[in-house]
Amino acid sequence: MAIEVHRNGSLSAMSLQGFVLLGFRGGAETQALLFTVFLVLYVVTVLGNLTMIMVITLDARLHSPMYFFLKNLSFVDLCLSTVVVPNALASIFFSSKTISFAGCATQFFFFSLLAATEAVLLAVMAYDRFMAICSPLRYPVTMCPMTCVRLVLGTFCVACLNSIVQTSLTFRLPFCSSNRIDHFYCDVPPLLQLACASTALNELVMFGICGFIIVCAVFVVIISYVYITVTILRMHSGSGRHKLFSTCGSHMTAVSLFYGTGFAVYGQPGGVASMEQGKVVSIIYILIIPMLNPLIYSLRNKDVKDALRRLGQRHSLAKESG
Repeated sequence: MAIEVHRNGSLSAMSLQGFVLLGFRGGAETQALLFTVFLVLYVVTVLGNLTMIMVITLDARLHSPMYFFLKNLSFVDLCLSTVVVPNALASIFFSSKTISFAGCATQFFFFSLLAATEAVLLAVMAYDRFMAICSPLRYPVTMCPMTCVRLVLGTFCVACLNSIVQTSLTFRLPFCSSNRIDHFYCDVPPLLQLACASTALNELVMFGICGFIIVCAVFVVIISYVYITVTILRMHSGSGRHKLFSTCGSHMTAVSLFYGTGFAVYGQPGGVASMEQGKVVSIIYILIIPMLNPLIYSLRNKDVKDALRRLGQRHSLAKESG
């Protein structure tokens, strides 16, 4: 059934079958530049995260809790970008900005799921570092493989619950003011602007759940790293302190980038107001952070660099023997 458009440009709530993603403003040159930037960043993101997953899977020396969580982080980053970017690229390239109601709800669900998963997973990684550095004797027992799997599954369950609540509350709203989403993907703030009913409950739930997840995760990270810093400063070995600070510094960089941008959009009431600012911030945690995470963890991590070197040597030997 076609969308019924009234003279004032509004839509009947019963006839809405899809949305139009307006994306970024600009002419053909601007759209071509955006397409190129998005494509390059996405390709680098895919290659970087697939490389991390492959290296950690193939190198037995990296089969530890820390790298198990890092592999899951790479998987989440890869999926987070893939949920949004291919559709955004297709919209720019084919100039077809429409997305079905079901497609929008599906994209929204998985984006919420993956973003919340990463937020909680970063806190789990901080707890893992806390146990490894502050309780090294108990670490092998506390962070056994089964515990690691349970922590990751628990992370996905918390994120899934958040996503179900956010999706059901958002898509039960009547969207009768317009079907034009002022964004390049389906997200809470621009969708709430289209609703012709009160969105106070939605904004309260978004602020409450997202704020709670971010605050709790940041609290776990801060407490973990306070203890980690104290423990490292008590060490007598300078090389040991440098190695631990380097490893923990990589994680803190990733944490600061992700939580900072997430809080700017979802963790405060004012984050719903500026759509243009929201689009720019969205690029950071949909493309920039997933692209940077493999670089941050590999360039500042000797174990990963050594694993990459061993993998390269093994590939060279296989080619020579072949």
